[in-house]
Amino acid sequence: MKKIRTGIRMTGQFYQDEMQAILKDQGALLILSGAIIIYSLIYAYAYKMELVREVDTVVVDLDRSSSSRQLVRMIDGTEEVKVSRSATSMKEAREIFDEGEHVGGIVVIPANFENDLLEGVQADVAVYADGSYFLIYRQLLGAAVKSVGTFSAGVEIKRLMAEGKTYEQAMAARDPLSADLHFWFNPSSCYGSFVMPGLILIILQQTLLIGIGMIGGSNKEKNRHSFQVPVALKRGGIFPLLFGKSLSYLTIYSVNSLFTMVLLHNWFDYPNRGSYLDVMALTLLFLLSVIFMGITFSVLFKKRESSILLMVFLSPIVLFLSRISWPADSIPPLLHKLAHVFPSTIMVPAYLRIRDLGVGLVHVRYEYLLLLGQTGFYFLTASVALYFETRHNRKLSQQEEPI
Repeated sequence: MKKIRTGIRMTGQFYQDEMQAILKDQGALLILSGAIIIYSLIYAYAYKMELVREVDTVVVDLDRSSSSRQLVRMIDGTEEVKVSRSATSMKEAREIFDEGEHVGGIVVIPANFENDLLEGVQADVAVYADGSYFLIYRQLLGAAVKSVGTFSAGVEIKRLMAEGKTYEQAMAARDPLSADLHFWFNPSSCYGSFVMPGLILIILQQTLLIGIGMIGGSNKEKNRHSFQVPVALKRGGIFPLLFGKSLSYLTIYSVNSLFTMVLLHNWFDYPNRGSYLDVMALTLLFLLSVIFMGITFSVLFKKRESSILLMVFLSPIVLFLSRISWPADSIPPLLHKLAHVFPSTIMVPAYLRIRDLGVGLVHVRYEYLLLLGQTGFYFLTASVALYFETRHNRKLSQQEEPI
């Protein structure tokens, strides 16, 4: 019991020391507390519109008939596209597009458009969309296909009714096979609801790793032997040291997680179909894994800027390998396996399945067990790293003692 009480007292002391080091370091405090709030709010507000609407489009109406004008009005009436300019030729439209006036594409209605419709000849409407920007490309192409399809259906139904068919018969003849489409979990295909929940986890991980690394680097720069516990070292004091440091970061990031995963989700109405208990159980393992990983690598940083440079370098890689921007099945197997070094690679898909799909923790047990194993692995590496760091600092302290 005495050893347990001593261990608890030491853990509390190390917790207090680490919290004081964080609060006194304005840079680390900004990264650990301010950055997560600033980044998440900026990204959330940037994606607040959820969808790209009213993409500026140039129309080249070479027919100038009532039918072509009706089609232009239908295209302009969609929420995805706004017909902002008209041109008399493809050359003029291309000049407008090349001038960079935020034009997403060009729609060309050919000459004799109405005559071809009246004679039953197929008429082609050309759509030139900016393929360098997929969101704009998708909206313009979707609006054009929808408008042309609706217009074409109206023409076909009128022709069939002129042949003596009823409206119901004309509709059945025009569309004999109807597809009943259902979009699950993100029915409006909103980009913000798709990207933000996973992106929040990446921000949590990267800022936490940077902050831990900055504190470790600061201690080295100032020649502070923060791990110098010779007496505790002989009594297994590494674990109270590790627990105290870990609890300080866990305290801060419990608040950060509450802000990003609860308040921010509610403010911007992101998908929230899962149980908060399941989310908490998964998030706890995720944070512990990141903390132990950060402590493991923090002993390697001799300067506080080193952690920032390393994490900034790794952030695009982590984002790509998290499967937010690219499916895991399309990532080379070796690269995908190496990606599991980062807790976010395991956490993101499991978290999204709980929050977006509403599944229970039992349905992500494979990821949960992987995260549990990763937490245990980084706990061991952090313990070993602190053990050798304390030995090194004790030797330095002995060398500095006056003879």
